[in-house]
Order: sequence, then C-alpha cells, then structure tokens
Amino acid sequence: MRRDRGRKPRRRVCGFCVDKVDKVDYKEANKLRRFITERGKILPRRISGNCARHQRQLTVAIKRARIMALLPFTIE
Repeated sequence: MRRDRGRKPRRRVCGFCVDKVDKVDYKEANKLRRFITERGKILPRRISGNCARHQRQLTVAIKRARIMALLPFTIE
C-alpha cells in the first residue's frame, strides 16, 4: 500500500462560480440533474464541489423543481 505523503488533493472549483451564475434556477432541470444521485438524493458539497453559497441555492432549487414535478422525489 502506497501513500502519497505531502501531496494535497487538488481543490475542486465551484462550477457555478466559474460560469458566474449569481442565482441557481429551478427551471433548468437538466443542469440540476447532475447534482442528484440515481436514487434521487442531493449530492453533498464535498462530492459535488460547489461552494457553500451555491450549494444552498442548489438545494432550494432542487426542492422547488421536485415540487413543480421537473425532478423526481425518488426513483424506483
């Protein structure tokens, strides 16, 4: 077993910050679909790589899209 000592993992950059998105829109279902699992759960920030501000907006947008039936609550 080899360990990478002294090597930091590369910091992920928020995709919304790169695109200069100021508000995450719930109507863009295809963009939101990247941030939910195949079971319908919202991906956590450490996996998705979003900043805290955009992760909060993303969570609200996904929940709104679910209520508007643009995204599923669960996938069976």
